[in-house]
Amino acid sequence: LRYSLGRTHINSCDFSIESYSFDDTDGDFNLTNFDTNVQHDLDSGMVDMMLFAIRIAKESFPKEAVEYGMRIVASPWSPPAWMKAPTWEDEEGALHAEKMTGSALPTCIRDGVGNNSKYAKSWALFLSKFISSYANHGIDFYGITPQNEPEFPAPWDACAYDPASEGDFIANHLGPTLAKSHPNTKILMFDHNKDHVVQWAQMLLDSDHPASKYIDGSAIHWYAGGMDRLLDGAQGNPNMHRMVSELDVMNVDKSHILLGSEACHCPSTGYAGGNLNIAWARATRNAHTILADLAAGSNGFIEWNLILDSVGGPNHLGNMCDSPILAVPHRALGAVDIPDQLFFEHAGHPFGEVHGDHKTREELNSEGFPAKFLDLGIAVQPMYYYVGHITRFVRPGSRAVHALVDESSPDGPKSRTFRPQEQDVPGGGINDLARNGIEATLWPCEGSTRQEWLLNEEKQLQVFGHDWLGVPTTSCLGKVADKDMGGLMLTTCNMNESGSSGLFEVVPIPEKHRVNIVLKNSKVDSKKSCLVAQPLMNNGGAYGPRGGAQVNIGSCGHSWVCCVILHLKYDVLLGYFFH
Repeated sequence: LRYSLGRTHINSCDFSIESYSFDDTDGDFNLTNFDTNVQHDLDSGMVDMMLFAIRIAKESFPKEAVEYGMRIVASPWSPPAWMKAPTWEDEEGALHAEKMTGSALPTCIRDGVGNNSKYAKSWALFLSKFISSYANHGIDFYGITPQNEPEFPAPWDACAYDPASEGDFIANHLGPTLAKSHPNTKILMFDHNKDHVVQWAQMLLDSDHPASKYIDGSAIHWYAGGMDRLLDGAQGNPNMHRMVSELDVMNVDKSHILLGSEACHCPSTGYAGGNLNIAWARATRNAHTILADLAAGSNGFIEWNLILDSVGGPNHLGNMCDSPILAVPHRALGAVDIPDQLFFEHAGHPFGEVHGDHKTREELNSEGFPAKFLDLGIAVQPMYYYVGHITRFVRPGSRAVHALVDESSPDGPKSRTFRPQEQDVPGGGINDLARNGIEATLWPCEGSTRQEWLLNEEKQLQVFGHDWLGVPTTSCLGKVADKDMGGLMLTTCNMNESGSSGLFEVVPIPEKHRVNIVLKNSKVDSKKSCLVAQPLMNNGGAYGPRGGAQVNIGSCGHSWVCCVILHLKYDVLLGYFFH
């Protein structure tokens, strides 16, 4: 695929077979027992794999390698347990956490992150020694994040921070340490989902914050939030545009990096689902995500896992996810007595049987899993080929340019914000993101099932999607903008369950040849309760002002009112948004 970016974990992560660290000696603040050979990563093949990738990148693109090469970012999931404060799982009175899994709040560091914290100081030294150890093997890390997913005290290897504590850790410990020992290694803040990235930036990148001078970029994950982490180029994308705009407002240096540092579909794998639509839907949504985020201003995009097993592991906490390539050695030609799961996979079959294992070589080949690789014990999923259309041609140093296809259909640019009922539209398909808790956005060139809306008998705007196994789902448009995402969200249609869905009335405006869609179950004046298409900040990035919008509630007299040239047919919205 000619990747030019990669990411690895410092100490163990959830996709390790078990938790491990490179210094488990309690009280070894100077880290005299630190394993400078990082033997675990040598034995597991991680070091050799990275060296191989670096060599291939240089050989494949010798001119490009002079400036770029293979850039690898390292992220910690957890310090050694002896550096961590006790969690709710530990015995009362425990001096430190017993395990690397879980985290205390607001930070896991045993004595906090203040200037005098000896554990935070030792942890910063640990990260520096890790960088040095890899450099001794010929791997110079491009950057480091202070913590993977700092807002989540996960049940797997974790260490929580809030913006204040991560800022203090960078300002008091990590920043000064790396400035002395590894001044060329970039520090990328945050490393979590899009919903709160702007708030973190407003604090940590403020020029008056002592951490700001050490921060070279922001790392962002591309999940929808929650445990059902499916990718989509719409979910959270307006916040990406807000982030780019905020950097301009704050006069942050133009060299500031915005990196999509982790992305993968969950749960399990397309192969395990066994349905052709599942694997291909994941592939198309993955590509949509990459393109939308690059257009918004991202400088790169990293797949979380390069290769997993058939169910999306190994993962010692059962957090099964997808990857472009899967190891299926039991399907190799001549395979004898190889089980469908090897000894290190602890998860079993958390989502039921692996449907791909019940398909023949020929069936899988016809569905996009090439037989020539299955014969080698490798399932190459459609996602691999989709991302290859990007990674092989969008090379380091490329720039996103303004482009929007006006002639994608006979009616031009105003024809495809809403998807006609039961009609296939180019670029469409089932959309796994049309579900409760997902942000509602408008895109003129998308065409998936999320763009088919029904004004139902209860006067709710109802939308249809599928779960990861292709089982149909239904959601309704909410009535209050989400405080983090900034727009309306999809919610349950059951009014008795939450009462969070909106009830809408279609009000014709004959003199303007349009209709207004007015929210009725609101205490706000109806003249201020129309559905509006709230333009993206950042002027829409490379998509421009017609490249998408958020759905929100606003004044019926505003130019953002969303439903221009709208028709009703069998109570299905068939109109289109343009601005």
